[in-house]
Amino acid sequence: MQRNTQALLGLLFLVGVAVALILTRQSRVKASRAAHPTASASASSKPVASVAAPVGSFESQVETALTPDEGVTEGFDRLPDGGKAPPLPDSAPQKVGFGVVQLSYDGAQFAAKGARTKEQAKQKALNLIEVAQKDFAAAVSQGDQGSRSDAGHIPRGMLEPAVEYLLFTMPKGTVYGEPIDTPRGYWIIRRID
Repeated sequence: MQRNTQALLGLLFLVGVAVALILTRQSRVKASRAAHPTASASASSKPVASVAAPVGSFESQVETALTPDEGVTEGFDRLPDGGKAPPLPDSAPQKVGFGVVQLSYDGAQFAAKGARTKEQAKQKALNLIEVAQKDFAAAVSQGDQGSRSDAGHIPRGMLEPAVEYLLFTMPKGTVYGEPIDTPRGYWIIRRID
């Protein structure tokens, strides 16, 4: 009888520890989602028509960069004019095709060791805007790794608020007239469709 009681108490202890671990994990996830609502939404809304992206590809960089635990939207919810990015209007599409010229800087995600300064990256991006508006492919060829004339289609909720708002509200076939700061460096974006 005493042996059964000890076994039962041991089992109850293990169940209690398991429940405590589960509750602790759930509270951390909820806190992370509350702190980073856009990133949390993006974690559950993967691209509809994509397959697992190859490591090092643009798509894998975006997916890796947008994990809820990293707080990627913090500081990247501001438009180039300094205003806060508003929510997307209902009229915005569910997904868009786009191209991107990426200019990394020291401290940005995936930046090479010894990358240019943030100010140097911004200056290069400003110089490439005019090129991008005339010949986007030429601007892409002068951008860093990750630049693509056609980066594919991306659904809502995958990008930081400022980039997403601009990309999903700009006219089809246009290049946004200013560089946009992202966790991966400055972006020059073109909406394809």
